[in-house]
Amino acid sequence: MENNIKDLRARYDFSQDVLAKKLGVSRQTIISLEKGRYNPSITLAFKLARLFNCHIEDIFIYEEDNQ
Repeated sequence: MENNIKDLRARYDFSQDVLAKKLGVSRQTIISLEKGRYNPSITLAFKLARLFNCHIEDIFIYEEDNQ
């Protein structure tokens, strides 16, 4: 799933380490999230939205498969 985490992190001037510590996850989790290789739990998605003061939909881009 695509997302805007890297852009939001830069806007807030957070390093990956700082964001990981604020969310209580590993830096590897942040890297995987930013590359779209990992979809977060709903709890982590809400934590991100709260931290960036936005809605979950502002962070994650959901596209349905048209198959």
